[in-house]
Amino acid sequence: MCQCGSSGSKPRPGSLAEAGKLFLKHTTLHGLRHIFLSGSYPRRVAWLLAFLAALGLLFTWSSNRVRYLLSSPVYTKAHMVYAKRLVFPAVTICNQNLLLPRRMKKTDIFSAGKWLGLLGMNGQVSPAAREALTPLRGDSAEGEPPWSPLSRILDFNHFLPPPRESEPSMRQLLDRLGHQLEEMLLYCRYQGELCGPRNFSTIFTRYGKCYTFNSGKDGKPLQVTTKGGMGNGLELMLDIQQDEYLPVWGETDETSFEAGIKVQIHTQDEPPFIDQLGFGVAPGFQTFVSCQEQRLTYLPPPWGDCKSTPMDSDFFSSYSITACRIDCETRYLVDNCNCRMVHMPGNAPYCTPEQYKECADPALDFLVEKDNDFCVCETPCNLTRYGKELSFVKIPSKASAKYLAKKYNKTEQYIADNILVLDIYFEALNYETIEQKKAYELAGLLGDIGGQMGLFIGASILTILELIDYLYEVIKYKVCRCMKKKHKGRKNNDRGAVLSLDDVKHHVSSVLLLVRTCVHHQRILAICYLIIQARVTLKTSLAEQNPGESACYATKATIQRQLSNAGRARN
Repeated sequence: MCQCGSSGSKPRPGSLAEAGKLFLKHTTLHGLRHIFLSGSYPRRVAWLLAFLAALGLLFTWSSNRVRYLLSSPVYTKAHMVYAKRLVFPAVTICNQNLLLPRRMKKTDIFSAGKWLGLLGMNGQVSPAAREALTPLRGDSAEGEPPWSPLSRILDFNHFLPPPRESEPSMRQLLDRLGHQLEEMLLYCRYQGELCGPRNFSTIFTRYGKCYTFNSGKDGKPLQVTTKGGMGNGLELMLDIQQDEYLPVWGETDETSFEAGIKVQIHTQDEPPFIDQLGFGVAPGFQTFVSCQEQRLTYLPPPWGDCKSTPMDSDFFSSYSITACRIDCETRYLVDNCNCRMVHMPGNAPYCTPEQYKECADPALDFLVEKDNDFCVCETPCNLTRYGKELSFVKIPSKASAKYLAKKYNKTEQYIADNILVLDIYFEALNYETIEQKKAYELAGLLGDIGGQMGLFIGASILTILELIDYLYEVIKYKVCRCMKKKHKGRKNNDRGAVLSLDDVKHHVSSVLLLVRTCVHHQRILAICYLIIQARVTLKTSLAEQNPGESACYATKATIQRQLSNAGRARN
């Protein structure tokens, strides 16, 4: 039941006004009591201006804090974590040269000649290629360059091309004609223990046939390291076989002007993207690569731009920028060329050498250089990368040149032009965590606004509760007052509405019984008449707008007639 105008057990007359005065008198909100309660007019105006100024400053500062929260600010936190052991990263190496000419057959040249720019559109050796392949005196100890056998098989006058279905695929060509690790790898040690080609996995990239150490594939266990520093990682000595590089007779996508290897250090879950993310190692130097593992954590929108959802790919199970890029390029080539490159995953057929030259290479170059909107790869929210510091020393030294030449049965010049040493290790047995964190959250906003409320207007959470309580009393008063007016206006209608036809019949019967009694008791006739008149009047007024209204009027008339007849009979 509404207790309008009350704020406790003791009701107050004129409750709304008195509740307002009571609130202003006892509120903890500074300044209000000096504005609305007793005091001189200038003093109250001064307090009003001071209160409005403080309120304006509060709203201005609070709006700045709200805008700052909506801007989703972040900060970066770096922390060094020491570990007892670390998983050694995967190391992918690729020779800068794509194919070895000495392994080529006439069918290989016929199949891949146009792709390599060796053959012209008429199927004959191009003049530039013929000039580049012409033996020059003094090119080698025998008086001819290593690719001279290639020049001797370029005569296609009496060559019968094999059936097209029997031509080798691009994967078969690159697998057979690429540099073999067994020939390149001269020395391998991991944490002081010997290793070899068995510790590497073959993988294809845009550089052709490449090799990955510690890939974790083919059931090979992951290598871990328990010490940092030089000598506690991977040390390789490689022969890049520069003298057997494919000669340059023109500029194509497969032309290499460099000599050396490309290296990429990455996690086991991330496929190599060595043509864009690898670094070069030159022959004639020992290259030291000091690594530090970095674990990065980014925030999703609206604080950052990282991708927190799983990767939607048929080729890769875990998301990375590299996996996203390769997946996108694969779909682009399959859609535009109906084939895929050798390094791309999937079940689509490999592109033929002609498709490489006419469609795949141009399409991929266009995608990489110009159509950046097609492959939009977001940064993953959790990323592991390896920071690198490179340093170099020249090899061989004058003191070791003869020894190495004798050991590998090569000339000193060959050692200087082809041998390199790569040493990869952890700088220390620790890793760095770099986290992107929210710089401002809702709790900070509430704390700042609460502090400024206390500074400017002396308010707190309890003050807000006081305001809510006062507003509740005002609303309750208004609602109860409205309900009370409606209750008074409809009270009679509500009572008449509950008077059923059975009630009317019962009332009529009781009145008739009373009339009969009054007929036999003339002495109290006047009193009975007054009682009946009062009851009929009361019931009639209550029965207004009721379906039994006509019955009530008929009952009154009947009673009056019977009383009149009874009086005449007694007289």
